[in-house]
Amino acid sequence: MLLLAIDTSGKQGSIALARAGERSGDDDDVDVIEIAPLAGGTFSAQLVPQIADLLSSNGFTRTDIGGFAVASGPGSFTGLRIGLAAVKALAEVLNKPIAAVSLLEVCVLTSGVAGKIMAALDAGRNEVYVGEYDVPAVPGHVPREHILARGEFLALAKGWTVVTPDSVLGAAAGAAGLSVSMLSPVSADAVARVGWPKIRSRETVTPEQLEANYIRRTDAEMLEKSGG
Repeated sequence: MLLLAIDTSGKQGSIALARAGERSGDDDDVDVIEIAPLAGGTFSAQLVPQIADLLSSNGFTRTDIGGFAVASGPGSFTGLRIGLAAVKALAEVLNKPIAAVSLLEVCVLTSGVAGKIMAALDAGRNEVYVGEYDVPAVPGHVPREHILARGEFLALAKGWTVVTPDSVLGAAAGAAGLSVSMLSPVSADAVARVGWPKIRSRETVTPEQLEANYIRRTDAEMLEKSGG
């Protein structure tokens, strides 16, 4: 299958083309063909032309796409909306499956770390996006993703291995005596690698079901935090 993966969650983004599921006996194979960077701030102007150029330069058209993997969050409100809108439109026209991929899950699954894993991404305003995972997965365990103040995160992470691509968060966790595994920045090729098993196992969504995963505090939590 030709897989198109998109990540527009942060200040910089990327798109990737990959061949997936084509090696006999290897269900998890993903061979990345090419990754194209997207400059932050202009995703809306770049994304569709870059997809067309990426396909054309590798001898494909959009009808060759067999599935989509897209970073659904957490991240920039505007950036996520742009990436999701492009995937919604293409998937609807082509009638192809979509794997919605959490960036926190990408951090965990690409880290190579086992046990109780806590993924951490900067949420701004001295807050942290946090994902709590068991690797390998424990039957019945549902990963928890939420947002915490940095102090809350550092307290909660005791006894966990923190995985993060953010050097500031990594340094703070290390200074707090936590076990830390630093990662490379997340990009679309990693989204493709995490998205393919979801497509293979039919953990997919329709264009109508595809939504951003902002992981913001509820109104009640905001009121509690402000003392209201």
